[in-house]
Amino acid sequence: MVKQIRWTEGAQFDRKEIFQYWNARNKTNNYSKKLNQLFKDNIKLLQKHPSMGRLMNRDNIRLSVVRDYLLVYQDFEDEIIIISIWDSRQNPEKLIDRIT
Repeated sequence: MVKQIRWTEGAQFDRKEIFQYWNARNKTNNYSKKLNQLFKDNIKLLQKHPSMGRLMNRDNIRLSVVRDYLLVYQDFEDEIIIISIWDSRQNPEKLIDRIT
């Protein structure tokens, strides 16, 4: 069974901020398009294999790696909720604070 995907407002904001950063830095949206496709491909895999991400120690929250980013999601019986897209080069304590 393929699960439905639901994005939180925070995750949508994260994705938008990431793309805006790369568009401004590179003066083109080519990298953002490639990165967005990587996110989509990873989410398709999650829909089929939701337990593939690394389990955190709280509330069935999992992490899936996409380049330098962590796709933070929660797996439920009929859907997957994308909680955040986190740049893994940041302090991990901030991530813990954000998802609690």
